[in-house]
Amino acid sequence: MHLSHNPADPAANTISFDDFLAVDIRMGTILSAEPFPEARKPALKLVIDFGPGIGQRRSSAQITRHYTPDDLIGRQVAAVVNFPPRQIGKFMSEVLTLGFPDAEGEVVLFRPDHPVPDGARLF
Repeated sequence: MHLSHNPADPAANTISFDDFLAVDIRMGTILSAEPFPEARKPALKLVIDFGPGIGQRRSSAQITRHYTPDDLIGRQVAAVVNFPPRQIGKFMSEVLTLGFPDAEGEVVLFRPDHPVPDGARLF
């Protein structure tokens, strides 16, 4: 599956509402962020709190262009929490932190306009 970063590309194929519901996207608060120098592409290692139902999960995120570890502590982010974990070097990434590409293709994190409870599900 190819993910396009070109805003001029047409929408992806039509899916059912049940397909959308199968992707569990939750809100969480970043508890810690640190450099991940072992990663092939510049990345940060995040620990995100998704509240009592899911708990804390780890994520490797290629977000170093716009964010430093200190910028991220306490920030809410959205992530897919039901993909299988991925081994990235010696780090196990348990969730996919979500963002959009800027004009140069660098990740800009997705977050709500107002605080929401950790663990809130996107609908």
